[in-house]
Amino acid sequence: MNSIREIASALASVDDVKLVERFLKSILTKSEMKEIELRWELVKLLYDGMSQRKISEKLGVSLCKITRGSRELKRNPSAFKEMIERHRMLADE
Repeated sequence: MNSIREIASALASVDDVKLVERFLKSILTKSEMKEIELRWELVKLLYDGMSQRKISEKLGVSLCKITRGSRELKRNPSAFKEMIERHRMLADE
């Protein structure tokens, strides 16, 4: 059983942002939500070229956490990078 794949498939099939948001809020704790939100923000800032030190100051997170995000963006292929690009493309429409 691959539950992550099942969840990913369910999310990919939904064209309702509010439903996905409600689902995430129901399956994740508040702490997990904050962690995901923080990681998304720091990866977007890295993608935009902000220095790790400035991100650390802005978001109040350790350089270790930022370095992990930086490594993920540099992967080939990078799921973070692809998701940021898709998000921005949709936001521009």
